[in-house]
Amino acid sequence: MAPDHALDHLAGYSVFNDASVRDFQRRTSQWTMGKNFDSTGAFGPSFVPASVLPPGCRGLRIRTILNGVAVQDANTADMIFDVATLVSTISQVMTLNVGDVIVTGTPSGVGAARTPPLWMKPGDVCEVEVEGIGLLRNPIIGQD
Repeated sequence: MAPDHALDHLAGYSVFNDASVRDFQRRTSQWTMGKNFDSTGAFGPSFVPASVLPPGCRGLRIRTILNGVAVQDANTADMIFDVATLVSTISQVMTLNVGDVIVTGTPSGVGAARTPPLWMKPGDVCEVEVEGIGLLRNPIIGQD
């Protein structure tokens, strides 16, 4: 589908916590493995209809807060690919069905790129907030 029609097909928006298991992510050139562990990839808790937000969610503040400290603070206007382009491009290589979720990625400031690196650990609390959509709060727990 063309980018100028892509937003017509969106029901709404939510918040996603794109947590990564970095040691597995680095075992391959494909990032998928490090982003698809059980209990990672939190989604919600709100779902906001597209009609009540700016087209493509453009111009909304997005923040990640770790233990009360903002570690990422950006704006959706700064996305490398806007929502319409993402939906259009994805629809060219796979069928999108009602209920499908597209996760757009994360702003700069990820822990692996910091000096020194900042790793989440059990006991931490990670919050992701998107203006107009809501706040997703996740406690970090260890594996058994």
